[in-house]
Amino acid sequence: MDLNEGIELLSSWIGHIENLGLHLLWRFLHIVVSFWYIISGIVETIESYLISVGLIRMYHSINVDKLRYLAIVVESEEAREISKVVELLQWLTAIGVRRVCLFDSQGLLKKSKGLILGTIACSKLLEEKDSFTNQKGIALEFISSSDNKDAVAKAASILLQRCLKSNHSGNGKGENSFTEARLNEALKTIGDSGPEPDLMLVYGPVRCHLGFPAWRMQYTEIVHMGSLKSMKYGSLVKAIHKFTRVRQNYGA
Repeated sequence: MDLNEGIELLSSWIGHIENLGLHLLWRFLHIVVSFWYIISGIVETIESYLISVGLIRMYHSINVDKLRYLAIVVESEEAREISKVVELLQWLTAIGVRRVCLFDSQGLLKKSKGLILGTIACSKLLEEKDSFTNQKGIALEFISSSDNKDAVAKAASILLQRCLKSNHSGNGKGENSFTEARLNEALKTIGDSGPEPDLMLVYGPVRCHLGFPAWRMQYTEIVHMGSLKSMKYGSLVKAIHKFTRVRQNYGA
């Protein structure tokens, strides 16, 4: 064996050792992260149970008046579990939440609104004239991705008409410029702007808003709650309590 063959053999062995080391390191990190998630899940389950039975005093009272409007976003497959949605709304009613928006992209909850309203005591459809302070029971709004598309199409039509009118009159006011303020104005004109949720609870496997109208989320706090099938009353109370304890500065 000459020198070159020896160097090539050594380089090959070093490469194998490096690959083996990286593989073992990846396995170790995977085990550590998996173990961390298991421990976190156990701790969360125990904490949720303690909150549910009232053993943690800090969660006994919640200033629910700070939560003027709550959005519940459910992944489409889990939105088929109407019984779980009803149970969740019953929990919110018991906590004292008064206005809730229910959203899923396919509109399954919207199609079942008659069943939901008929099951939840003292519930009704949300109307703009509803007073938050004097309201009894819980008011519900049902929206889906189809509402988003209709709203955007109508708002775009209004902006286009204004643009054409501005160009035709030649007033030079720049009406054809597209801004967020003009989009919001167009949405309000067609009555599809809707109230902006203070807090959004997302039930599903993905940590995102799942298509909820972006123009209604400017100051909304989003919390991922995990699967709807494994929802916990204590976790719901904790999320709402945490929101009511945070001081929010909206700026100028």
